Order: sequence, then C-alpha cells, then structure tokens
Amino acid sequence: MTDSEFDLSAPELTHEDFLVLEDPYFEADTVAVVTGAASGIGRATAVALAANGLTVVGADIDRAGLDETGDIAEDCGVDGTFHGVETDLTNDDDVEAVVAAAAEEGDVRFVANIAGMQHIASIPEFPMETYDRLTNVMLRSPFKMAQAAMPHVRDTDDGVGAIANMSSVHGHYATKDKAAYVTAKHGLTGLTRAIAAEGDGTLRGFSVSVGYVLTPLMVDQIEDTATERGISEQEVIEDVMLGQARTKEMMAPAEVANLFVFGFSSHAKHLNGGDLLFDGGYTHTYE
Repeated sequence: MTDSEFDLSAPELTHEDFLVLEDPYFEADTVAVVTGAASGIGRATAVALAANGLTVVGADIDRAGLDETGDIAEDCGVDGTFHGVETDLTNDDDVEAVVAAAAEEGDVRFVANIAGMQHIASIPEFPMETYDRLTNVMLRSPFKMAQAAMPHVRDTDDGVGAIANMSSVHGHYATKDKAAYVTAKHGLTGLTRAIAAEGDGTLRGFSVSVGYVLTPLMVDQIEDTATERGISEQEVIEDVMLGQARTKEMMAPAEVANLFVFGFSSHAKHLNGGDLLFDGGYTHTYE
C-alpha cells in the first residue's frame, strides 16, 4: 500500500449518513446528553440523535468546536435541536450543571459518554498527571454523569432511558503503550454493568466498542505510535491499526454514531449491561 491509499481527513457529515428510526421516545421533548460533542464520534452522535428528532445537549470543553457541531447539525437539516454547553468534564460542578441544563429542555432519557483522550507511552514512562487526567475524563466523568443523570431518567413518567459508554477493542484486550486508555475502557465495562444492575430494567446501560475510527484523536496518535515503536506512520496504519482486523478500513464517525442511535432506541430494549462490538474482527480472530 502507498500513503495515498489512506485518506486521513475526517469525512464530512451529511443527513444521509445517519440511521433514522421511528421510535416513541425520539421526539423533541426527549433530551440526550452527549459528551465530547465538539469533534469526532461525539460530534457525529450528537448530530445523529438530532437527526432523529431529539433535543441534544452537547458537553465539551471546546466552545468553538461545539459551535461548529451546531452549524453542521443545521446544515444537515436535522429535525431535532442541538445545544452546546461548554463543560469541563473533570469538574463535578460542571457535570451537574450540564445535566441540569439538559433537564430544562425536556425529559432527560439518554446519555452518551463519548469524550476521550489518548497518550502513547510505556507504563514505566507514563506521566502520572496524564494518567490522572485521562482516567478523570474517560472513567470518573462517566460515573459522575451517570450519578447526575439517573435521577432525571427515573423522574420521567415511565423511567425509560439508557446511559451508553464509548468503549473500544481496548476494553476487550490490551496492547502496549496505551495502559491508561486500556485501564479506562476496561473500567467502563464495569460501570456499564453497574448501571444496568441498578436500572430496574427500564434504565439501561450499554457500551459501544469499535476498532480504529477516523477521528482527530486517531490521526494524532499515528505519529505518536510511530515514534514510540520506531516504525513508519504507514506501518502504524497497516500493521498496528489494521493488521489484526479482517475488515481493512477504518470506521467513519457516523457509523459509530448509528450504533448509539440503535442502542438508545426501543429496538434495543434487551441490550442491557452488554456491549455493541463492531470491530471488523479485531477481538475474535487472529493469524
């Protein structure tokens, strides 16, 4: 393969990219909170849910990125609405505030914990301050978000809703130089199951696990992985990222967003405590 075979620019989002379902809860009075909504999978999920007629409150520390997500939703002609709220997910007061703001828009039924970060380093060389920030964003914040949102879901007329966590193939196995990320994703499996255990059957918990997705986070780690392993960026793509997969292409953010749409819908009412694994064969095949 040559470098030109891999286009590492994130695909533009269009209305046609999104799964749109008929669902009794997919309406303007239903509110979904989406973290990480300023870019990547979070942005795509926010727009996808708005395309399904929901009121979406996007939480992210990147105010400009949230504004761009709102512009994209408008360009896509979504039936729902998007509201961006600048939020530091490592700050408990901010998390509580964004959930409270969402509750002012309607019935909070859905939460998608998608915000993430990455750092490439071996365990002996991993900066603890980076470990703390990564796990705060990707594990502690989803716990706090669930803590703040669950009472609102229970206060709806029937208690129906779902909290979804963005996991990964790294929530199923470990690779080197991503110890904090692997730790956080494995922790999300436990959180997902705990939400399901306490949800009384109507408030569901589920996770979404995918392989490599064409997002800014993924593009940034190609160079870091190449440096850490002493290989070329092309070798990172072909051997590290796609080497284990049977489907030899990266997922688009909208494809992941559609898994959240399905998971939140009534079609997935038996998805509770489980994981939607769409990884192109990463975890169940090997050579």
